Amino acid sequence: MSLEQWIVDFANHYGPLIYLVILVWTFLEGETVVLITGALIAGGAVHLNVWMLILVAFIGSFGGDQAWFHIGRTYGTPLLKRWPTMARKVEWAFTLLRKQENLFILTFRFIYGLRNISPFIIGMTGVSRIKFILLNLIAAAVWANTFAWGGYFLGKVLETYLGESSQAALLVLIVIVVVVAAVNSIRQRRRNATAKQTEATEKTDA
Repeated sequence: MSLEQWIVDFANHYGPLIYLVILVWTFLEGETVVLITGALIAGGAVHLNVWMLILVAFIGSFGGDQAWFHIGRTYGTPLLKRWPTMARKVEWAFTLLRKQENLFILTFRFIYGLRNISPFIIGMTGVSRIKFILLNLIAAAVWANTFAWGGYFLGKVLETYLGESSQAALLVLIVIVVVVAAVNSIRQRRRNATAKQTEATEKTDA
């Protein structure tokens, strides 16, 4: 079952409970589910409200990043020692953060692969809690509106120009998004495996 069909079935059977699912989903990641739900609302496939979608996406995204920020601030160093393969990604994010701190905090959730690790790293750097809360509020609001309205207007365009074929076109777009995400995930795993092998070789040579 596709994510699109699952959202439709869940919304039709359980109604407003889908908002709770989306909130939890966006707490962890979630731009795909927001985009697809926005498109389904526009097409009338689900009887949901786009403003409620934006609200729960905002709360989930903001809450998730605040949680990771707290974890990084409190347990960052010990956790990095337990997961040394994260070091390369962490160093890359540190570099971006040093160059443009405010801009990085406002945009990291739009960079694939950095959504969860970034607030964790920011928490480790000593950025003030108040500053992160304020910038995170702005960023979460922009993020939620971007994907909810992006999906909504995409659904409207598909409905206008493709009519009954709009659902099939949306399914194709979902498959493309999933494939791209899977390819990026595989690449990241290969990078981590290569980094791990390099570290093991360096330890052996030493």
